[in-house]
Amino acid sequence: MIVFFHMKSHFTQGELLQNIIAGLTVSFVALSLGAAFGILSGRGAFIGMLSAALIPIITSTFGGTRVQCSGPTGPMTTVTAVMVAVAHDQLVNRFPGVSPDHLVNITLFLTAALLVLAGIFRLGKFVTYVPNVVVSGFMNGIAIIIWLDQMKQLFGISGKDAFEGPVLVNIAVASLSVTLVFILPVLLKKWIPPSYGRLLSGTLLTIIVMTVISTALQLPIEHVSLQGSLKSWSDITNIFQSQWPTHWSLSILLTTLPFAVQLAVLGYLDTLLTSLVIDKMRKEKTKQNKELIAQGLSAAAMGAIGGIPGAQATIRSVLIIKEHATLRIAGILVGVFALIEMILLQDAINLIPQAVFSGILLKVGYDVFDWTPLRLYAKEFIRDWHQLLHNVLSRHDDEAVFVTNREALFIAGTTLVTVLWDLNIAVGAFTALFYLLNMILMRKNPMRDLKPITETEGMRDEP
Repeated sequence: MIVFFHMKSHFTQGELLQNIIAGLTVSFVALSLGAAFGILSGRGAFIGMLSAALIPIITSTFGGTRVQCSGPTGPMTTVTAVMVAVAHDQLVNRFPGVSPDHLVNITLFLTAALLVLAGIFRLGKFVTYVPNVVVSGFMNGIAIIIWLDQMKQLFGISGKDAFEGPVLVNIAVASLSVTLVFILPVLLKKWIPPSYGRLLSGTLLTIIVMTVISTALQLPIEHVSLQGSLKSWSDITNIFQSQWPTHWSLSILLTTLPFAVQLAVLGYLDTLLTSLVIDKMRKEKTKQNKELIAQGLSAAAMGAIGGIPGAQATIRSVLIIKEHATLRIAGILVGVFALIEMILLQDAINLIPQAVFSGILLKVGYDVFDWTPLRLYAKEFIRDWHQLLHNVLSRHDDEAVFVTNREALFIAGTTLVTVLWDLNIAVGAFTALFYLLNMILMRKNPMRDLKPITETEGMRDEP
């Protein structure tokens, strides 16, 4: 018998409750993001939420990252939206009688096959060649994108529609939310014994408190909106029956293959780069090939229901760790709770202001940002220009730790290209530049003890 996953066998009731709360907290964020990505993809908010529920159940059960949360992501949804548009506007004329939705679903099945094959042929190891300075820049770029996206949403700029209601009220709600997310955990540690305080989630409490305040004051702002039906077994079977492709041909497969390759490559990078971030935070090691197979299984499931393909999601994975998840079951429960919320708690979820999630995501961006290299580089800069501070700084344990100018340039460059252009290009280009630069330096000085840039004292956390 093949054992797909190993569940930690020894844990306390408190630890289990802590993971249940973490899953519950992240499920609200996953559901909200799923709705947004569903609308962006062109497949609908309900399908987006259903995808956000099913993907973490599959990937957390079978995946190679022990504590994580997968789901629809911005990059994957963007490519899916292009595929949906092409299928409805162009391919429907090329393949008359074939449903455009079915063409998209065939693309997702091909994507699933490519990801599974990548795992079977053990291609996951190649992501470890991405230098740590590039991973750091990737983290920073994702953080800045999160911040910018929330600012665009709150202010209604750069082509995005602002949340409904007065802009200043939404900004106030988001500001208070991010403030509470920062200070509530501190207050909980101060006022509540550690054995109980760690079971309470600052994020979940923020959602509850802000929902109560918004409802009590009857604030005229936009709230979460759940639409769709998933109340009986017939609803589930109808989804499968309507979305399963009925026309398969070599011509269709060849036409959709380029989109599948793009989604598979993006899913590979999106997932395994996020796994490097999670590994760095948890000091664990992802089984990359197992993770790729799990992501492939989730993509196949999305093809069966007409959903949105996903990847290991940076925002949700970081959030679930920050909510003190330690067991694999936490990620599974994100999906389980999301399904329950879709079915039973629609009215209650509809009371949550959208701006609350903006505040939470601003805090998530803070958690994603890799502050250590910036702090070390700033300390070195101060040390160079203000020698009088040397005695003060030398009291710290990391006095000898530093980030070189070259490392800082790699981090900054990866960050800027990620934000201004494309994540995949940023990672690929700066990884290639990293090794090219090392080759040039080796040729110039054959006796040089060539350390990868990631192995300097300031960047010890190798992927």
